[in-house]
Amino acid sequence: MEKPIHVLHVLGGVGLGGAESRIMDLYRQMNREEIQFDFLVHDLAVRNGFLEVRQDGGTEKKQGKTHGHVRKPQFYDEEIQAMGGHIYVLPKFKVYNYFSYKRAVRDFFAAHREFQVVQGHMTSTAGIYLPIAKKSGVPVVAAHARNAGVVKGLKGLATRFFRRGLAGKADYCFACSALAGQDVFGGEAMNTGRVKIIHNAIDVERFTYDEKVRQEVRAQLGISDGLVLGHVGRFEYQKNHPYLLDVFAAVCRERQDARLLLLGEGVDKPAMEEKCRQLGIADRVRFLGNRRDAQRFYQAMDLFLLPSFFEGLPGVLVEAQAAGLRCIVSDTVTREAQATDLVTYLSIGEPPARWAAEIIKQADYDRRNTAQEMRTAGFDVRTQAQGYRRFYLREQ
Repeated sequence: MEKPIHVLHVLGGVGLGGAESRIMDLYRQMNREEIQFDFLVHDLAVRNGFLEVRQDGGTEKKQGKTHGHVRKPQFYDEEIQAMGGHIYVLPKFKVYNYFSYKRAVRDFFAAHREFQVVQGHMTSTAGIYLPIAKKSGVPVVAAHARNAGVVKGLKGLATRFFRRGLAGKADYCFACSALAGQDVFGGEAMNTGRVKIIHNAIDVERFTYDEKVRQEVRAQLGISDGLVLGHVGRFEYQKNHPYLLDVFAAVCRERQDARLLLLGEGVDKPAMEEKCRQLGIADRVRFLGNRRDAQRFYQAMDLFLLPSFFEGLPGVLVEAQAAGLRCIVSDTVTREAQATDLVTYLSIGEPPARWAAEIIKQADYDRRNTAQEMRTAGFDVRTQAQGYRRFYLREQ
C-alpha cells in the first residue's frame, strides 16, 4: 500500500479553540492510511528555528538556535500523536522578528519535503509562510479564513497589514463564511469566485439532545431545577464576557433560580471571576474550564448565549443548535450559522436588560432532536469530510 499523503495544518496552537476543534473533527473522519494530518503551530518558547514535539510531550531542537524551548503541552497534543500526526513549532510572530521568523519557516520547509498540501488557518502570517511553502515545492497551498474581525490596537493593524494580497498568494482560498471571506480576502476575491465557502461542520451525533444526559449533568452540578444559561468560548476580548456577565446579572434580578455555565480558559478569566464577585453573582456562575466532554454540558443548558464582537462562523453556535438549544447571539454573528429557527439575533449595543428580557421570554420551550436539520443545512462533518478527501487526493 502506498504511503498516506501528508497535509500540514498551520495554526496558532492546538489548544481547545474553534478552528482547532473543527480540524480535529475532520481529522477523526479521515482514513489515515490515505491522508495524514500534521500540524505547524507557534509558541513564544521558540526563539529561532523550529521544534518537533515528542511523544512524551517534550521538544527536540530541529534547526537553528532554539534556546528557551520549553513548550507546555496543549489540549490536542496527545490525541494528534495517538492518530499518527506530528506537531512542529515555529517562533510566535511578533513583527520585530520578521526576518528570523521567515528564516525559521524556510528552514522548516527545507527540512520537510513530505507535504502535498499546506492549509493555513493562521491567516495573519499566511502571506509569509504560504509563498515559502510553495517555493519549497509544496504542490498545493491553501489559505483558510476562520474569523471575521481582528482585535483592537496595533496587533489588529499588523494583522490587516500582513494579510494584504493574501488571495494572490494561495492556490486556493477557503472561508468558513462569506463574512470571514470578505474580511480576510477582500471584496474582489469574493466577487470573482476566488473564495470557496466551507462552513464549520461538527460531529452532529455527539451533540444530539439526550434528556438522560441532561439530568445526569444537572445532578452532578447540583442544579437539578432552575434556569441554566451557558456559553462556550475563550476568555478574551472577542467573546465579550463582560457584557455577558452584565446580561446574566440582569437575568438574576428577575429569576432567582438562574445559573450560568462558562466553559473555556483564557487570559481574561481572572478578571471575569472578579467581575462576578463585584456583581454579586459569583455563587451562580460556574467556571468549568476546558472540557473534553463539552457536548454533555450543552444538554444541561436551557439557553446558549454568544454576545461576541465578531466571529467567522462560530462552531459553538452550531453545536448548541445540534443540542436543540435556543440561542441568543450578537447581530455581528453571520446568519450563515443559523441552521435552525432556534437562533435570535440581538445587538450588543442594547442595554443588558434587553437581552435579559429576551432570555426570560424564551426560557420555556420543548427541546427537540435537530440532527436531521443540521445535516440538511450542511453542518455534519461526515459529509464534509468526503469533500475534503477529494480535495486532498486531488480528485477534484
